[in-house]
Amino acid sequence: MAFLLRVELPDVPGSLGALATALGAAGADIEAIEIVEHRADGRAVDDVLLELPTRVMPDRLITACHELDGVEVHWISRYNAGANLSRDLEAVETFTSDPARAIEHLVNVVPPTFRTDWAMALRRVDGEAQVLFKSPTAPELVPAASSWLGIRSSRELDSVGAWDSTLLAGTQAKDRDGRIFVVVVGRHGGPEFLASELARLGHMASLAGGVQRH
Repeated sequence: MAFLLRVELPDVPGSLGALATALGAAGADIEAIEIVEHRADGRAVDDVLLELPTRVMPDRLITACHELDGVEVHWISRYNAGANLSRDLEAVETFTSDPARAIEHLVNVVPPTFRTDWAMALRRVDGEAQVLFKSPTAPELVPAASSWLGIRSSRELDSVGAWDSTLLAGTQAKDRDGRIFVVVVGRHGGPEFLASELARLGHMASLAGGVQRH
């Protein structure tokens, strides 16, 4: 079974190797590791995509991590079968290679790039939120969606009753014609969105809007 593990650890040589060794000894087969954030206090946050045999419980990985000095587990959860961690550059190449569908491609690459469960792009039409594009698992719009159109920067969004277990974040951008659109993403249960993730999301949405051609 595939799992996604988010950990915080000292940002010093050898820490990542020690983590990989501990996870391997606990029975995990590591598929990919990506650095999510370097922090000013000398720590880093990493995402680890791994496979775990059915006989091994995820709690075993948490125990293995906590046995290492300075390592803290932020989150562990099942991950979509066959999914991979995508890097920002790979995502950007996806939508810049097809400018006529840049925002559509952006919505499709955001979930694997930011480890969200879904993404959607919205635009205001006659005062109401209208979906431009959404990933296959994105839910139906709720009335609260109209309030998202007023955001001016990348930030976390208030939860809504219909998705009370989902953490939401959004960002605003413009296409080449100056038309505003908003990208909203959701994570079921967590982990919380980091400041670096929100900044990356905003930058990526701006790039997609800048290359979008009609």
